[in-house]
This record gives sequence, C-alpha cells and structure tokens, in this order.
Amino acid sequence: MSEEVIHEETTANNEHAEQETITAEAGEYAAEETHAEISHEPTLYAEPIFNIGSFQVTNSLINSWAVVLILVVLALVIRKSIKKIPRGMQNAFEIILEGAMNLADSVTGNRKKTVKIFPFVFAVFVFILLNNWLGLIPGIGSIGFIETHGGHDVFVPWFRGATADLNTTLALALFAVIGSNFFGILMVGVWRHFNKFINLGALVQIPMKIRKEPTLIFVNPIKFFVGIIEIIGEVAKVASLSFRLFGNIFAGEVLLSSMAVLFAFVLPIPFIFLEIIVGIIQALIFAMLMLVYFSIASTAEEH
Repeated sequence: MSEEVIHEETTANNEHAEQETITAEAGEYAAEETHAEISHEPTLYAEPIFNIGSFQVTNSLINSWAVVLILVVLALVIRKSIKKIPRGMQNAFEIILEGAMNLADSVTGNRKKTVKIFPFVFAVFVFILLNNWLGLIPGIGSIGFIETHGGHDVFVPWFRGATADLNTTLALALFAVIGSNFFGILMVGVWRHFNKFINLGALVQIPMKIRKEPTLIFVNPIKFFVGIIEIIGEVAKVASLSFRLFGNIFAGEVLLSSMAVLFAFVLPIPFIFLEIIVGIIQALIFAMLMLVYFSIASTAEEH
C-alpha cells in the first residue's frame, strides 16, 4: 500500500473521530442546557417530601404541622400572659373573641349554645386562615429541592398551603359534618337525632293515630323519605365544604404563579393582597357554615 493511500486513510479516520467528538460535545451541552432548565407549576396533588415508614409526608402536611405548632406556641404564650385587667395583646384578643361570639350568637340565638360550639368553630377558623396565609408569605414557597422527572428538573417546595390540597379540605369537611352529628346526639339524644334521618317514629305513628288524624297516612311517609334526603344532604355538605375551600385557594395559587411568570416583581403584589382577603373570606365562610351545621344538629325536630 502506497504512502499516499495510508495518509488519506489516516486523515479520514482523524476527521471522523473529530466529528464524533464534536457530536458528543454538542449532545453533552444540549443535555446540560436541558438539565439546567428547572420548572415548577402548581399541581392538583401535594408533592411528597419524605416517608416515615410507609407513611408519605407531603408539603401540604408539613405546612399543616407548622400551623399547628404556631397555634400551640401562641396559645401557651397567651395563657402565661393572661391577667385580670387586660392590656396590650390580651385586650386585642378579648375584643376579637367577644366580637366573634356575638356573631356566633346571631346564628345560634343562645349564648349557652354558642359557648359549647364556639371553641371548635373558632379553632377551625384560625387553622384555615393561617394555612391560607402561610402559602402567601414571599420566599416560603422558594424553600425546597430539585427532582428529576422524565428527564426534566422539577422544583418541589417544602411548604405548600394545606388548604390548596383536597385531602386537607376533605378532612376538615368530614370533621365539621361528623362533629355536628355527634354534637346533635349529645344535645337532643340518640333517638331524636336518628329520627332526623331515618324517621321511624313517623311510620310508627300511622297505625296509632290514623283514626284521629287520617292525614298521617299521607304526611308521615313523606316525612320518612325527607329524612333519607337529609342523609344525602349530609354527603353533599362534605363535598360542598371541601371543594369550595380547595377550589378558591388552589385558584389563588395558579393566579399568583401566572402573574409571577409574566412579571415577577411588581405585578403580583396587588394579587397577593387580593388572596389575603380571599383567605379571610373563605375561612369565615367555612366557619359560619360549620356553626350553622352544629346549631341545626343541636335543635330538636319541631312538630
């Protein structure tokens, strides 16, 4: 083989090797560029952070724990600083509580009933309010870590407003509805409360009073079926409470994320104040509906 042929083959091999090196470097650069792009979008589900055994801890659950910790610490501080003659923060808290109890009286119509219901309702109100607001604090949503999903880097925050998670709002709704039924049992008795839903008493009255009141044969079966509708109403309460709160808070998250993408500095500020107001309104609506449910459950059926 001549020297010219050997030289041409060597040159061709070198050019091929250089081309492969350039292609590999371009691929690595493209991969690094793709890897550098980090995305974060609000999701309908809460992102998992870590596991405790088989128990999965999400960012919304961590947010709930943080709110509970804040409430416990705040309660202990207020308890230690209570004085017979209120001043400063104690005076402010007493004004807020008195106004809230007067508002509750307008629903229950009875201060004794208000005193029994108010601690549960007010605790839920404060819990929801702090969860609504904690997700709005600038910077708290930027604390987290980066995970790779499907070849893309995704930012996962450590904290997320718990009320933007349907699991949290569903748990609160179940607590409100089931709690109101237990409260009704305690206030009016098991039999009376049971008859609100499955009105066996109305059916029992038909053979006993049909001679004196023949209309019972038409009226009392209607009462019985109305009680069954009340059971459906209890399920509807759970759906209404949970989806209303979740939908409004999650929509706020999406709105703020959209505004931040358009312009990150000044544009989101008015919307943050709007979400602060929405947080108060949604917490108040949930608490007032819970107060109504407790009040109705504690009232015996009128005949």
